[in-house]
Amino acid sequence: MSKDYFAHETAIIDEGCDIGNGTKIWHFSHLMSNCKLGNNCNVGQNVVISPEVVLGDNVKVQNNVSIYTGVTCEEDVFLGPSMVFTNVMNPRSAVNRRGEYLKTTVRKGVSIGANATIVCGNDIGQFAFIGAGSVVTKEVPAYALLVGNPAKQIGWMSEFGHRLNFDKSSEATCEESGEKYRIENNTVNKIGE
Repeated sequence: MSKDYFAHETAIIDEGCDIGNGTKIWHFSHLMSNCKLGNNCNVGQNVVISPEVVLGDNVKVQNNVSIYTGVTCEEDVFLGPSMVFTNVMNPRSAVNRRGEYLKTTVRKGVSIGANATIVCGNDIGQFAFIGAGSVVTKEVPAYALLVGNPAKQIGWMSEFGHRLNFDKSSEATCEESGEKYRIENNTVNKIGE
């Protein structure tokens, strides 16, 4: 396989990693065996990507992020500085629970803010927005805006990252893109899809 990605000389890339074209891996990061990174990803400084983690195309991983086994991020995900995923619900140093890793899927277009924690086994719906420092302890609906510890939903976000304000007809328009959204039964969908 030809090397069509960039890795800084201090990065450590273990055997069996699958790295897409145009991906950049920066200082002191460690990609562990059998992880898979899509095309045009950016892995910041001091990032750890554990075995069998999957990152889709165009995933942006900021500095000091830990992505543990069991995590899959679809395309266009943003992982803010120093955020972390967990993979065991009840860790103990003296008890080996390597066979008990819970899976977490981060859907397309999600943004997770700096210093947020995603507790394992809780999927994040597409285009959700997790505020800085939030601790996610349950499933997150698509387009949801969550903040706090534990994270609570306080609204909805557009695909361009703007707060959606729904009118009496249950519709909202993104201020940047002009795209329209509808809310029904506490579920948001983009109109025209």
